[in-house]
Amino acid sequence: MSSIEPLFEQARAALRNNEPERARDLCAEARALDPNDFRLILVHGFALRRSEEFAAAEPLLRQVIEADPELESAHHELGLALRGMGRLTAARQALERAVGLKPDYAAAWRDLYEVCAEEGDDAAAAEAYRQMIRQKGLDPLLQKALDLVGAGRLGAAEGICREYLKRRPHDVDAIRLLAEIGINLGVLDESINLLERCLKLAPDFHIARANFVTALARHQEFAKALEACAHLRSKEPEKLTHKVQYASVLAMAGRFQDAHEQYAEVLKEVPENAGILTSYGHALRYGGKGDEAADAYRRAIAVESGAGEAYWSLANLKTVEFDDALLETMVSEYAALDRPGPNKYHLAFALGKAYEDRGDYDASFQAYDEGNAIKRQFSAYKPEGTRERVDAMIEHCGSSLLERPGHPSNAPIFILGLPRAGSTLLEQILASHSQVEATAELPFIGRIASDISGARKRSEESLYPSSLIELSVDERTAMGQRYLDRAAAYRTDKPYFVDKLPNNWVHIGLIKAILPNATIIDARRHPMAACFANFKQLFARGQEFTYGLEEIGHYYADYLRLMDHWHSAFPGGLLTVQYEEVVKDLDSQVAGLLAHCGLPFEEACLRYYEKDRAIRTASSEQVRQPIYSSAVNVWEHYRHHLEPLETLLKAEGVAL
Repeated sequence: MSSIEPLFEQARAALRNNEPERARDLCAEARALDPNDFRLILVHGFALRRSEEFAAAEPLLRQVIEADPELESAHHELGLALRGMGRLTAARQALERAVGLKPDYAAAWRDLYEVCAEEGDDAAAAEAYRQMIRQKGLDPLLQKALDLVGAGRLGAAEGICREYLKRRPHDVDAIRLLAEIGINLGVLDESINLLERCLKLAPDFHIARANFVTALARHQEFAKALEACAHLRSKEPEKLTHKVQYASVLAMAGRFQDAHEQYAEVLKEVPENAGILTSYGHALRYGGKGDEAADAYRRAIAVESGAGEAYWSLANLKTVEFDDALLETMVSEYAALDRPGPNKYHLAFALGKAYEDRGDYDASFQAYDEGNAIKRQFSAYKPEGTRERVDAMIEHCGSSLLERPGHPSNAPIFILGLPRAGSTLLEQILASHSQVEATAELPFIGRIASDISGARKRSEESLYPSSLIELSVDERTAMGQRYLDRAAAYRTDKPYFVDKLPNNWVHIGLIKAILPNATIIDARRHPMAACFANFKQLFARGQEFTYGLEEIGHYYADYLRLMDHWHSAFPGGLLTVQYEEVVKDLDSQVAGLLAHCGLPFEEACLRYYEKDRAIRTASSEQVRQPIYSSAVNVWEHYRHHLEPLETLLKAEGVAL
């Protein structure tokens, strides 16, 4: 037994000297003499992991943890071994345990960041990175900003970062943090500028460059985002994080076939990760491969029975019904979650849809209601903000906006209104016409409005919409051209294109000022049907008004109030298309729609479901089918639950 001690000491020394293979061999020799020595099992497990013999390391590291569950370094090493085997979910759990035992464990936070980024969980990756850098002995002011971001107080954190950067303008951690705050607040232009500045100061700050990719992609500057992805992949070609982000950006850019191939490559390395499988499913779905998407979501659920997003994504296809076994699993997983979070609200919405399909409307409403209540905890939406914006539009945007011309193009066709009001169906009908193409929900009108506002901080007074009337002919023409230039990246050579961002209903005055010849279509639905359709829809991002019946009711009333104003200010300048009328009489509604757009009638528009194209909205599968009426009055099954909404709408003067 005495010969074990020198072997053990030599193995420890080899490990300290970064000679894991030598440490491994010494441990193997020593353990032949005493296979149950805890110290040797520990060092042997560490050495095997660092020698990249991950499968051999795992049982030894688990043996160590069983003997000493509080040993954070063993959890850390186990996490790295599991990650090396492509088992990212288990790796994340082990690393979360490590940092739970030792909150100042910077190395474990760093590796947790990598695993979360590899899974495509940007929010968790950002939190892990913040925890990592707080261990660097930061300036107290920057430390305070990190604390505020972690608490969700982004406005206060933004102010502190700006003050800090006045004193230390070259601190790349602070610049990156301010950019991250901007991304979360949707201030993408400034975030991109900040990250460009950060990368000039620190070209090899790869995490900042990954944030740069995110900001560019959300800003829909896909060529630049893919170029930044290529840079990261050239610097670290084997890093899974960059491969996953590249696949995600390809999908966002609408390059679905490329995205499918890239995800397939990623899944060769990590075949059993629920997050990546779910993202792959999204790319398949929006690329028109609904059946394959459903298979990907089911694979994700098989890998991780509590993968809430995969359940919701399966439900959100609108074409899949859950069998008894899967429903039972969902109920069990939902009950087991004791804290609110993404898995909880994703499962709640999925349960709402599952019960709806079975006709159990009371259970369905309860699930939708709980999902909305959880989601609302993560939202800062205030109905008075929408009301104030509408008031400002009514005050400042009238028919006088048309006294000066803007850009003469008649190429854009704007479909706007509330989400889930039939806009995707109208887009699909128009995109079936030989002269029209669908683009996407383009954010460019909102960005032009932001430019006009002049405000760069939320505390600054906005010049929009009050300054719209002051725009010169040259300014209006230039802004119209800017919109067309940005939209050009989504177009081919067809003379007309559809921009179906619903939220553009607020900006009709701006559209009329800069693109007076553009076509505007208001996709509308029965108030109760529209409001309930939004209540039961979990959106990937944005549309924060939808997570409460009261919020939705006030939003709808404000929408209607402003649309009435636009019709009064611009008589004949926009067409309201009622979803229920399209369902009831497709032929005449399509004829009227095409006439409003100045397009000749084409039979293909009546067979819109034959049009094969990528569709990136919740209705992607529904509009690939002939028209059906079953969804028109779904809300009536929930009528007694929706009485508070009905009362609110009537009080707001909405005709029901």
